[in-house]
Amino acid sequence: MPNLPDVVLWSIPAFVLLTVLEMVGYRLHPDEDAAGYEGKDAATSVGMGLGSLFFDALWKIPVVAIYTAVYELTPARVPVLWWTVPLMLLAQDFFYYWSHRGHHVVRILWACHVVHHSSRKFNLSTALRQPWTSLTSWPFYLPLIACGVHPAALAFCSSANLVYQFGVHTERIGKLPRPVEYVLNTPSHHRVHHASQGGYLDRNFGGILIVWDRLFGSFALETERPVYGLTKNIDTFNPLRVATHEYAAIARDVRAAATWRERAGRIFHGPGWQPAGAATPAGTAPAPDSAPAGPPLAGAALPTAQARRSAA
Repeated sequence: MPNLPDVVLWSIPAFVLLTVLEMVGYRLHPDEDAAGYEGKDAATSVGMGLGSLFFDALWKIPVVAIYTAVYELTPARVPVLWWTVPLMLLAQDFFYYWSHRGHHVVRILWACHVVHHSSRKFNLSTALRQPWTSLTSWPFYLPLIACGVHPAALAFCSSANLVYQFGVHTERIGKLPRPVEYVLNTPSHHRVHHASQGGYLDRNFGGILIVWDRLFGSFALETERPVYGLTKNIDTFNPLRVATHEYAAIARDVRAAATWRERAGRIFHGPGWQPAGAATPAGTAPAPDSAPAGPPLAGAALPTAQARRSAA
């Protein structure tokens, strides 16, 4: 087994220090245009992050068992060497893109990921707002295991990706030099990802690299100032409700559905899906043709961009 460190655990002191420094920076040099910090919101984000450490440890048990079984069955082996680790990081980032995109366009997956988007603030503490039901991500990485990547090497790459993304959750950094913005996921690109405006929805899914979004038509440039949160925000700082509110909404919609086709649609279509001919429920976001004007988008529109991300 490769002897690789748990990058996330080693980075926790840096997460805490940088978050405190950013909070102090806002206190000493306020920015009226930035979302900034709010005490209860930051506490909820930290609480969600601590809870995710516990629940992720539980979910790892079945996931590691499945990955190990697949790894033992495949004849392929990718050695952990100085030149293979960057290639594994690149491959993991590619599959992260599709996992992240899938968690925006399939409602039962969005029920997990919506936690990370539930804050109306955008700061380093927002990066810590992690779901407690992350068991939904493992199938996206099975191809890597089947190609001979050791589960421990995949865990290292995933944690490195997560640590990188901590730094893009900030409004204190503007746009970086053009070559950097073209290749890497940056704070500017990730602010778009967390925005709730119609033209920004379901964009910029990249983890470390933004080139996947440019290649697959999901890139949007930051032009107007983002408005953070959900299209229908949840007014709670209760961590349990933050973690479960969309699952509860799915359960209500499935119970109210008239047909099995509609029940399946409520689970597996996009977050804003409505059956044909259904009236739009009061309080939901406008239909695509009346959505707020957003910036010009690169590439074709996502199939589910019309599905407004909302919470119950």
